[in-house]
This record gives sequence, C-alpha cells and structure tokens, in this order.
Amino acid sequence: MSDVSLRTRFRLGGARARHLVLAVRIVAGSAIALFALSTPGFTSPLSINALLNAISFIGCVAVGMTFITLTGNIMSLCLGATVSASALIFLASLSFGILPAFLIAILFGVVITAAQGLLVGFFRANPILVSIAGLSLLIGGAALATGGQRVYPGGEGLQVFKGRVAGIPVEALYFFATVVIGQFILSWTRIGRVMVMVGSNPRAAYAAGVGPAMAVTVAYVIAGACSAVSGVLLAARYGSGDMELGTGYDYTAIAAVLVGGTAIQGGSGSVVRTLIGVTVIAIIEVVLLLRGFSQQLQYLITGVIVLAVIMLHTIGERR
Repeated sequence: MSDVSLRTRFRLGGARARHLVLAVRIVAGSAIALFALSTPGFTSPLSINALLNAISFIGCVAVGMTFITLTGNIMSLCLGATVSASALIFLASLSFGILPAFLIAILFGVVITAAQGLLVGFFRANPILVSIAGLSLLIGGAALATGGQRVYPGGEGLQVFKGRVAGIPVEALYFFATVVIGQFILSWTRIGRVMVMVGSNPRAAYAAGVGPAMAVTVAYVIAGACSAVSGVLLAARYGSGDMELGTGYDYTAIAAVLVGGTAIQGGSGSVVRTLIGVTVIAIIEVVLLLRGFSQQLQYLITGVIVLAVIMLHTIGERR
C-alpha cells in the first residue's frame, strides 16, 4: 500500500474519531439537560441560586486551573488549600479595611502559586509533587497559625462580596468577571498565546521570544489569584473560615476543565470552555442533590464522568 493511501486512511480515521467524540458529547449533553429538566425543583429560584453559587466558587478555581493545564502541567493539587488559606488571610486582614484585606489575600495566593510555578517552570520539577509539597506546607502552616480553630472576621464590609445585583448573586458577577479577564489574557495578550504554545510546542514559545519557564510561572500566578478570589468569596459567604473551605475544589476544578474540552496534555482549550465545563459539573451536582444522592455518590459519578472525558480525549488524539 502506498504512503499516500496510508496517509489518506489515517486522515479519514482521524475525522471519524472526531465525529464520534462530537456525537458522544452532543448525546451526553442532551441527556444531562433532559435529566436536569425532569428533576423536580431544578428550575426553582432556590435551585438556580444554588447552581450559580456552585458555579461561582468552583469556577474561579477552574479558571486558574485552565492556565496550568494549558501549559502542559496537567493540574495542581494545591489550589483547594490555597482557596482555604487565602480565606483565612482575608478574614485576618479585615481590620485594615475591606480593600486592603482583598489585596493581601490576592497577593498571598499569587506568592504561594508563583513559588510552585518557579520550581516547575525554571527547575523542571514534577508539577504533581510540587503541588503535594505546597499542600502539605499550607495545611501545616495554617494549623500552626490558627491552632486548628476557625477564623472569624476582624472587621466589617463583607456585604460587598455577597448579596444580589438585579437578582443575580454577587458571587456570580465576580466569577463572570474572572472568566472575561481570563479569556482576554488568553486571546488578546502575548503571554496568553505563549502559554498555549508551551503546552503544544515549547519551541514555538522560544520563537515568540518568551521562554516556557516564564509562561509556566505566569500561569501559576494567575491560578493563585483566581483561587484567592474564590477564597474571599467563600469567606464572605460563610462569615468565617478554616482549611476545610476549599477541600475538593482542586479535583472538581480539573474535572470542569477537562469536561469543558481543554486537552489534558495542554496546548488546546480556553476559559470559555471551562465555563461550560463548570456549568455541566454544577448542574450534575445540583441534580444529584435534588434526587437525594449522597455526597460520596456525587464524587463517584463525577469521577466516572472525568474518566469518560479522558477516554474521549485519548480516542480523538490517537486517531
């Protein structure tokens, strides 16, 4: 068989695989929509409010996780702890005023993840091991600082991070602003385009004049800032904080990133896709809750969905 025939068959096979993946996504999306709409109480104002809140808190972390995944570093297992620690820093800093406390929390999140980005980007350390080390340091440091006790606000002004505007939860508005800023960085800035290049072809990043190490570090910085925003919103929502606030957020965030269509090996994806993935995951969680499923079963079903998405990605890439 000639080389031309082999290449033609390979292209046809790849096209069929992509069509199959698209068809599966359409069927799955339709099934989820029907399942949700047929669930009693799903369209009630209370459920819609719960859905928007779930999207907001997890979504900010997922936006940050998108940048890390796009650079080819899969995920960070430290973002959930960063959410919790940033919430504690925010609450402890409220005596300085609401704006200084917010900025201090964001700076804290940035510093924590920037250190990880430097290790991964410049020293080529394993991103999973680095995030596990960061997780341990954050949990240990918080335990020493708080004595294992909950932290309560040292000042006032939390109302600016909760409530409603035109019937929309304030938390959702902050999340949508994060999505807009994140997508702007990816689509309209040089460093954003380089991050995508790093995940697909590091040499292209060099050609663009930005080293992969710097792009990876910036991706982690953005992830830290987004996680800190989520921490601030959670602290305002509950009026107190501990290291349990962001538990499981990193796992759910990577699930949302993958469900949204960002390639697990990096180089392909967007914040808008993550918005879709977050919405799908949140809808599933709300529906399972309304139908009486336990939290353990919710985790199990979410894990099955993520596994199925990874398999679809693998089929599409190998063909």
